[in-house]
Amino acid sequence: MGAKAPRQKSQNPHLLRAAALRDEQERRRSRTRRQPQPAPLAEQERARFIQAWLANVTLLPFVGTDPRLRPPTFTTPAEGRRSLEPASPEFEPRRNRFDRPLHRYHTMAFSPDGKYEKGVHDAAEQFPRPKTGKDYVYGTAGFRMKAEELPYITMQVGVLSGMRSRKCGGQVIGVMITASHNKAEDNGVKIVDPQGEMLEQEWEKHATYLANAVDPSEAANAYMWLVKELKVDQKKPGKVFFARDTRPSGEMLVKALKAGLSATGIEACDYGILTTPQLHYLVKAANTQDTSHPYGEVSEEGYYKKLAAAYKAAMDNAKPAGQLTVDCANGVGAPKLKEMLKHLPSEGKRAVNIRIVNDRIDKPEVLNEKCGADHVKSGQRVPDGFDGKPYERWASYDGDADRIVYYFNEEGPVFRLLDGDRIATLAASFIGELVHKAGLSDKMTIAVVQTAYANGSSTKYIEQNLKLKVECTATGVKHLHHTAARSDVGVYFEANGHGTVLFSPQTLKRIHNHKPESPAQLEALDTLKALTDLINQTVGDAISDMLLVEVILANKEYSVKEWLATYTDMPNRLAKVRVADRTMFVCRPGSAERKLDEPKEFQDMIDAVVVKYKDGRAFVRPSGTEDVVRVYAEAAESFDCDHMMLELNQAFEARKLAQA
Repeated sequence: MGAKAPRQKSQNPHLLRAAALRDEQERRRSRTRRQPQPAPLAEQERARFIQAWLANVTLLPFVGTDPRLRPPTFTTPAEGRRSLEPASPEFEPRRNRFDRPLHRYHTMAFSPDGKYEKGVHDAAEQFPRPKTGKDYVYGTAGFRMKAEELPYITMQVGVLSGMRSRKCGGQVIGVMITASHNKAEDNGVKIVDPQGEMLEQEWEKHATYLANAVDPSEAANAYMWLVKELKVDQKKPGKVFFARDTRPSGEMLVKALKAGLSATGIEACDYGILTTPQLHYLVKAANTQDTSHPYGEVSEEGYYKKLAAAYKAAMDNAKPAGQLTVDCANGVGAPKLKEMLKHLPSEGKRAVNIRIVNDRIDKPEVLNEKCGADHVKSGQRVPDGFDGKPYERWASYDGDADRIVYYFNEEGPVFRLLDGDRIATLAASFIGELVHKAGLSDKMTIAVVQTAYANGSSTKYIEQNLKLKVECTATGVKHLHHTAARSDVGVYFEANGHGTVLFSPQTLKRIHNHKPESPAQLEALDTLKALTDLINQTVGDAISDMLLVEVILANKEYSVKEWLATYTDMPNRLAKVRVADRTMFVCRPGSAERKLDEPKEFQDMIDAVVVKYKDGRAFVRPSGTEDVVRVYAEAAESFDCDHMMLELNQAFEARKLAQA
């Protein structure tokens, strides 16, 4: 029998538009099921195995002529000897959203001993993909959905995280199991890169690709396709740290994650229950141990010790500003904050006075229920059980403790929110003062990174009062983080309270090598050094950010009333409009999602509406996960915001873009 012509290798993967994906799904449903192809003769099957073996990994059709060598085989409970036949009679050749080949009986790829694809195949049988018929997408928060849908996806995240570790030369990769501010019945899983940052954006599509393999055969083939495409050396070691929050479903998902890691021979370290930022800290600490500047001790205890030492140093010339009450959203932040307090001063002038509420981790159903940062920010209201007196300082974490917002009540009571914008301006102001006092102003620049959702008054305050640069970027922590990393000092916070401060390696070197010329410069320099350790520079961290705010308020001798008075927020409105197809709305490149390219006439209409109102600003941004668009409006007067939103809503209806 003649050799088959090689199938062309697929091009680099690219995400298809959602509309094209739905068309493909419809074609699949309407297509008549094909009958399974007859099994090839033993000699032909053996020849294909041999060719794959000799080539190590290949995605071309297998062609071999020497049947004498015994091919690598493995067994599964269902099949006995592994064949190249489709795993299911419903099989039909197809390609997924990245235009990558999925399982085809003549394109299955194997490593020399068949060990890892066997492991992936077996793990996918142990944790089968849900028969939901929908596609999964790795986004800014990783994969997030109902917990019962996640075991298969979590197993595949284990496979990819091990692959990522090998690709990064054996550096530690992190996996966090959490659904953050979502309800207890939800869960999620995300990957942490070597320096504690979010997964590299190019790898998000690889995670999505693995998650959408529909059966064990596709899972094994997808794994080997990526090994070939990414040039991953499977002989290299890999190591993954993982942890989870307090959700009951976390234990089940840990088992699935371990299966994926074990399937591909990856060393795993289970850190149990942690906050998300603590896992990010551990990953960076592990990967910097052999460098000239280790990030910290590789342990949960090391996290507390580093923050406590930095807090004490930053408070050397200040006194805490009274009691702070912290709403921990009945999540993992409660036990971890209690542990943090054991390392902070409890007596003397620097004694920390923190009261913890909403700490019921023994009742999963109350997680993020009418409490927590998202509840306070979205609802513009205090959490259930609030008993604060006027001007008493309160803060709320979210479920995995990577967000924080401050707030208080005036007499009346009148609710006042100090959100991520306020934390960013407070931090930028204080760091700018320290840089100036330390005599470093001519050696470094400070930038504040915001999204289109940042209040216009905060932007004006930063530019006009603080005289600092403002950069606007697309929504999402990964965009903010990468933009902030380009500055000497980059301050970024989303309005929801997720954010941190980044100091570039060159800036850290300048700070630590700078020679002060006066006692005042020495004092400012010491405080600045302490802040570089107090701030968790890997990701937003509610505990670290809380200590930062407390240090700043104490050093500036600010009350919450004085903090609020730094600027007055512009009235704004945020609405969600359901549409038939969100892909109709395309943001203009370089506009930080503040302008639309498509539909062009709709952007023209927005511009015509905005000019009618003093300090008017509005934009429409499509959701990344559902067929909705978010509409933001801002103006000098509250009633102008209402009128603007009414006009924008009428525009949706007139063009028949909105759905009931």
